[in-house]
Amino acid sequence: MKKIVNFVTPALSVAAIVFSVAAFNTTCAATHSPSAPETASVAAITAAQPVDLTYAADKALPSVVHIKYVQNSKVQTVEVQTDPFEDFFSDPFGGFFGRGQRGQGGTRKQQVQTPKRTATGSGVIISSDGYIVTNNHVVDGADELTVTLSDNKEYSARIIGADKTTDLALIKIDGKSLPAIKIANSDDVKVGEWVLAIGNPLGLNNTVTAGIISAKARTLGANGVESFIQTDAAINAGNSGGALVNANGELVGINAMLYSQTGSYSGYGFAIPTAMMNKVVDDLKQYGTVQRAMIGISGRDVKTQVDLEKEDGKETDYGTMEGIYVAEVVENSAAQEAGIEKGDVITEVDGQKVQKFGDLSGIIAQKRPGDKVALTYLHNKKKQTKTVTLRNEQGNTKVVKNADLDVLGADFREITKAQKEQLEISYGLEVIKVSGGKMKEAGVPKGFIIQRVNDEAMKTVEDLQNAVKEASTSKEPVLIIRGMYPTGKRGYFVVQLSE
Repeated sequence: MKKIVNFVTPALSVAAIVFSVAAFNTTCAATHSPSAPETASVAAITAAQPVDLTYAADKALPSVVHIKYVQNSKVQTVEVQTDPFEDFFSDPFGGFFGRGQRGQGGTRKQQVQTPKRTATGSGVIISSDGYIVTNNHVVDGADELTVTLSDNKEYSARIIGADKTTDLALIKIDGKSLPAIKIANSDDVKVGEWVLAIGNPLGLNNTVTAGIISAKARTLGANGVESFIQTDAAINAGNSGGALVNANGELVGINAMLYSQTGSYSGYGFAIPTAMMNKVVDDLKQYGTVQRAMIGISGRDVKTQVDLEKEDGKETDYGTMEGIYVAEVVENSAAQEAGIEKGDVITEVDGQKVQKFGDLSGIIAQKRPGDKVALTYLHNKKKQTKTVTLRNEQGNTKVVKNADLDVLGADFREITKAQKEQLEISYGLEVIKVSGGKMKEAGVPKGFIIQRVNDEAMKTVEDLQNAVKEASTSKEPVLIIRGMYPTGKRGYFVVQLSE
């Protein structure tokens, strides 16, 4: 469970306001209608009755699973601080005869054995054939994933795809006729609506807590794309990836994090809405990566902008206090093409009101590059509406796919112990064959030893695979490869992954 500390909002004061308003409305109804006393009495009794959530719990519990994460022990090379006097006595010539740069009180590379790591989280079965949604941070870096159903049956799971930007992941178990949850449209949930949080917090499996929707479209600055549902249902460590369900037992969100001063529940929990989840799941199934649409602006809520200017002694009127103040327009973006400028305020997307940044993020997160949207905005306080075509991070409308090592057209292996000793290096990948593809285009020769790609150390072929995947979906799909020739001479190459 992700935690953000040092943030507390008094829940009791919110509850007091809600009940005060309900009492005020009842009093007004009793005053203005002859039959009002009876109506008001019924309304008051109905409002006071606790919502029966047993049906929702019974319906949703079988769909929520326990996920055990295992990261096996590994040998890693780390840099450690050296003692200059110790180095001097062990090598008084300071590497003069080719034994490395020691005796200078700097750093040296040392191999360490990392401990085996285990953790637990939750997940939600979304299809009877075994697809499960959870958080990216629940499965990221796992060597083994074990899924336990509510009936204690265990399955090994594999990762279909993951997206750090939304903190969502899709995993799969080999099962049939599994209890898939019914998915509701999170756009339809209302503030004040009763919900259940279901998961495996603090080692307590199949736990249900109740609360209400406290707010929608929250942004916390924890992930790249956010439009959280906020709830006061208790969420703790282990709830990550679990279900937030409505009174009908239908999924409305994936629990992701909590705000707390202590690291345990003392405030609010936050869930990723199903409207965003559905899009991410579809993309991971179809493309292997999320097709992220971009308007091409950076900005903030208008109220935040006005408050910032007030602190500088400025008084500015943007014609509204609701919407997104455009602080910057990205060059060659959809926003620039539409004529949006710095200082404009976006108020609607496809007719939906945009009151804060979470609203905008939530709407655009459901779109793909190439989709057209109608943007309504204020320019010099005058309302304008234009249709724009959304683009991907690379500035076009093409489908972005995770590139595989095959795109490089080469074969690789970890360097041998003899190569390490000869070249005085502790890791690297040797290019053992170049048959075509991007490596040949860049001029990378057979025998070249790759040590770093985009400033990340390349110790295993898996490291290279991850670097290629990450670069292929980034704004700049390029690999900066650094390493050395078999002679020990240093070199680098630039490999373009895009067409």
